[in-house]
Amino acid sequence: MNVGIIVYSKTGNTLSVAEKLQEAIRSAGHTVNIERIETERDDPNSPLKKAPDTEPYEVLIFASPVHAFSLAKPMDAYLSQITDIKNKKVYCFITQQLKKSWMGGDRAVKQIISKCKKKGADVILSGGVNWSSAKRETQIEDIVTKMSSL
Repeated sequence: MNVGIIVYSKTGNTLSVAEKLQEAIRSAGHTVNIERIETERDDPNSPLKKAPDTEPYEVLIFASPVHAFSLAKPMDAYLSQITDIKNKKVYCFITQQLKKSWMGGDRAVKQIISKCKKKGADVILSGGVNWSSAKRETQIEDIVTKMSSL
């Protein structure tokens, strides 16, 4: 399978999880690329400079941090503008600084799922990593294990 991991990462935390997931998916025998969403300036409110093409991929994994208890604006803008994910298998995960997922993480995941379903995608699995939690490494391993099985 050809898998695209579409990532917005400002601090590198979300990207680091995506890279671990990429290694696991590749080890399972699939083709996988990480593609980054980038803004024009170092400001999440600025327009997108790079918006990856989803067309080449059979499976998409969207990865984003949580900003201000919601999905990061660049990922939100990206998901609003893409058009070619109908009937694709979609996975998603978020990273957040706060210890509890109800402090914005759950909402951000719901935002990704809602936007993808409106565009006809089949959302298979979602997850989250609470960066300041003592369970962070377990959460990362869980996402990598579950999502790499495709």
